[in-house]
Amino acid sequence: MAHESDPFFRTFHALRIKGFAKAETVAELADLPVAVVDEHLSGLQGREWAMFREARQLWQLTPVGRDEHRLALAQDREGANASGANLGKALRSPYESFLKLNEHFKSLCGAWQLKNGEPNDHSDPSYDQGVVQQLVGLNAKALPVVTTFGAVLGRLAPYAPRLGATCTRVTNGETNMFTGVMCGSYHDVWMELHEDLILTQGIDRGAEGSY
Repeated sequence: MAHESDPFFRTFHALRIKGFAKAETVAELADLPVAVVDEHLSGLQGREWAMFREARQLWQLTPVGRDEHRLALAQDREGANASGANLGKALRSPYESFLKLNEHFKSLCGAWQLKNGEPNDHSDPSYDQGVVQQLVGLNAKALPVVTTFGAVLGRLAPYAPRLGATCTRVTNGETNMFTGVMCGSYHDVWMELHEDLILTQGIDRGAEGSY
């Protein structure tokens, strides 16, 4: 059975992954109601672990909050291991599969953004459709891997349906949903998942060389 993280930690962890975000964005990543997340964010602020930038309605962890997150994440990992998950072993094989898919995804992002070495203005439907179909194929391979993550840690489970839904939006013609930034694009969700996996496993991204 998947380990289920404490809801407060899910909010805390989601904000750490995003860096800075509106409450609604944190709620989507944490897979919690916005009202619940609002309470958690207020709690983080009360502990001086998070700050709220009113001008842009953005939340962000404080330096103290980032330190406290490391402790909270260690406790979450301990809880998972205590429940029999053995995170290191359970996540290792699917993560290796994810890294191979990640290399493919990076090449697809390049193909989407550039055409013949020039910025892709998306005026060639045939070219775009070819890249989109490759994304559909990658998504079909990725979802079983991501589902495996969710079977180990419940807080990782929402990534699979989020990727699937965003892929559908790309196939329906929403070009910004492929590599757009801070709009809930496929790239956004993929990068959130990758950051989550790195944090959860205690991996040094620079040493691993995966971006």
